[in-house]
Amino acid sequence: MPTPDKRNETRAGTDGRTVQDIGGMDFGPIDMSEHDLAHWEKRVDAMIVLLNTKRHVFTTDALRRVIESYNEQQYDATAYYEKWVRALRNLVIEQELITRDELAQKLKEAAQQFEASGRAVAAGEVPWDDTGVDEGGRS
Repeated sequence: MPTPDKRNETRAGTDGRTVQDIGGMDFGPIDMSEHDLAHWEKRVDAMIVLLNTKRHVFTTDALRRVIESYNEQQYDATAYYEKWVRALRNLVIEQELITRDELAQKLKEAAQQFEASGRAVAAGEVPWDDTGVDEGGRS
């Protein structure tokens, strides 16, 4: 299975800290209250468990490698489970489980089914600039 090189990005003004290394930095208070996960977050978690620990499609290290390769703007602007779902998308392409075109078609079909059933569908697409995979699906 293909494994692109790790591309750690450094955080501006931190003497070489990588983007995800934010310990001790001031990002404001942390919400420590208990809260339920959204349905989609539970599904992302389940897919990660299934593909990582049950099917061994990728490792925890691979998931971490992808998340840690986001640039500073992507990392800071993306919520915790959004990072996971982006990494999951990137890894299923990287590990050649599905092509980008096949994934795009499946997402289009799912959006059409949601709209037909009256469910809201978010507009736009998540950019592919964080994948380490070229337009043809190759790393």
